[in-house]
Amino acid sequence: MNEPLLLVAEQPVTMRKGGGAAAYLRKVRAIFMKEIRAEIRAKEVFSTMIVFGLLGALIFGLAFDLRVPSSGMVVPGILWVVILFAGVLGLNRSFGAEVDRGTLAGLLLAPVDRSAIYFGKLLANLIFMLLMEALLLPVLLILFDVSLFHPLILWGLLLGTIGYTGVGTLFAALTANSRARETMLPILLLPVVLPVFTAGVALTAGVIDGQLFSGLWRWLGILILYDLLFVVIAYLLFDLIYEAS
Repeated sequence: MNEPLLLVAEQPVTMRKGGGAAAYLRKVRAIFMKEIRAEIRAKEVFSTMIVFGLLGALIFGLAFDLRVPSSGMVVPGILWVVILFAGVLGLNRSFGAEVDRGTLAGLLLAPVDRSAIYFGKLLANLIFMLLMEALLLPVLLILFDVSLFHPLILWGLLLGTIGYTGVGTLFAALTANSRARETMLPILLLPVVLPVFTAGVALTAGVIDGQLFSGLWRWLGILILYDLLFVVIAYLLFDLIYEAS
């Protein structure tokens, strides 16, 4: 049976008809749990991201180990570039897998708020990204002997990942039905998320170089502002676009 329709059929009637914030959160949770169960069975998103992330870190490690005087010079760029491209692969499968399985139409026809679909997908993508990053940081420590377990770096990763997945989930939905979605997604997404990765690299490099917080707070401010602005915009556009479809 079509999994999204089965998911909705299993929910209480009050959940499918609204009922306030609690009911809305249950819908988001239902979509999120569907994504987690689908990933446990199919292993299409997280496994792809983690394999690419680890291989990317290893290749960069072999490429730069003998070519730079200090590993700290390249680690910030390597970290965020790996996150960028691993994220594109994972986000592409977020809605692409629904199209390949023929379940996207059923998901959109399900009697739940379209924005709940967005937030459910967003939370699942965010969890996959953060897990990938949690495995990537020790690998970079081993390869480059540079610790990235600094509170400011971790906060920067969290804020940057929220903004990246928030916008990426929207663009993944928009390109899901395109035959060229593997190329369309990065073309549309990368210019929009450029501020996230510019601020992320600058913040990470500043911490490694020992800069004071007074010289780093503006990068955190950019990440916070980006999250607040673009996640709200993505939420509004997702709802309007799919309500009209």
